[in-house]
Amino acid sequence: MLTVVVIVFFVLILLGMPIGFTLGISALAGFLTLGDLNMLKLIPQRFFSGMDLFPLMAIPFFILAGEIMNKSLITERLVNFSNSLIGHLRGGMGHVNILASIFMAGVSGSAVADVSALGSMLIPAMEKEGYTRKYAAAITAASSIIGPIIPPSIVMVIYGSMTGVSIAGLFAAGIIPGLGMGLMLMLMNYTISKKRGFPKRERHASIKEVAFNFRRAGWALVAPMIIVGGILGGIFTPTESAAVAVGYCFIVGFFVLKTLKLRHLPELLFKTARITGMTFVIVAFAASLAWILTCEQVPQMLVEQLLGISTNKYVILIIVNIFLLVVGMFMDVIASLIILSPILAPVMVALGVHPIHFGIVITINLCLALVTPPVGGCLFVASGIAGVSMESITREILPFIIVAIILLALVTFIPAITLTIPRLFGFI
Repeated sequence: MLTVVVIVFFVLILLGMPIGFTLGISALAGFLTLGDLNMLKLIPQRFFSGMDLFPLMAIPFFILAGEIMNKSLITERLVNFSNSLIGHLRGGMGHVNILASIFMAGVSGSAVADVSALGSMLIPAMEKEGYTRKYAAAITAASSIIGPIIPPSIVMVIYGSMTGVSIAGLFAAGIIPGLGMGLMLMLMNYTISKKRGFPKRERHASIKEVAFNFRRAGWALVAPMIIVGGILGGIFTPTESAAVAVGYCFIVGFFVLKTLKLRHLPELLFKTARITGMTFVIVAFAASLAWILTCEQVPQMLVEQLLGISTNKYVILIIVNIFLLVVGMFMDVIASLIILSPILAPVMVALGVHPIHFGIVITINLCLALVTPPVGGCLFVASGIAGVSMESITREILPFIIVAIILLALVTFIPAITLTIPRLFGFI
């Protein structure tokens, strides 16, 4: 059965079929190999039960919050504030790109949403300042992976839903790695900018300019504090926080800034429904495939194989990291999470790895899939916005990928990086 599923999966991937339908047809092939046609009745049941998880309701809310921010021009205010803070440094606009991604990460929780929102604004601006278009696209794609690491995070919502791990605890664990990722990307941007002679603003922004841009961006900066603070303080659940994010962004855009109009709502809702629909098709079919793999005891087989190699948790973590990096190059992030996290998480826990720690490891690992060819979603979006080839962006983004892998190694081997804040807030 497993052989048939794997062959069908890779053939369909090579033919270019969308990942959701690839997973669904692979699951159907698996059911057919069981030899009992009555088993086909389980497909609709598994399809809908895969989506019938309350935490998953957070996904459309976070997507809608990000869309409202973009339409309300809140994103533009964040960029201007970031520019007034660090635009004077060597590679200033690259730093602005990264810092804006950190601010955006506190609301949307989606890497693709961040690269779409910031790319259309910052790629032309960076080119105007003297950066190459392919470098501007590469750093926009690279900085976007901060989005799913800093809370709130759609990736963490799915991991927590699949494994029963505290989503609030995962959000708390992502703070230090997310900020660390931003800092390391800035260091690499500074190094490259200095080597290539990329420009910097001739003068520092005055205190008056910084204060002005801070006031204009203040409403946007408060949003992550409300969302993350509310979760960590136990005021509301991660799913409720997503709804709060939508309400807050709508009030700010419609009543405070008055840049959001009622005529914008149908477009925003349509975009949210389209993205959510695509996401949930993947979720449902991946859950169906995961179920049949579980029935065939594939997880137990994988556990035996891993433990047969070593019982040292760090050795297994290295193997799992390499495996996830390879899988991420060919498979959608959400599908990988749903299929692999219920299999791998129990193995890691049995070896003494905390499930929250492993959740951040798998999150960073699979976020790298968004910026690695051949199916890196953020690379495709950045390539489309910039109008440059995937190959040229891939060459430019390689140093940032290396930096991200170094951070992944630090997080993997130093659990305190992820577990300190969850422990402070009582999630551990």
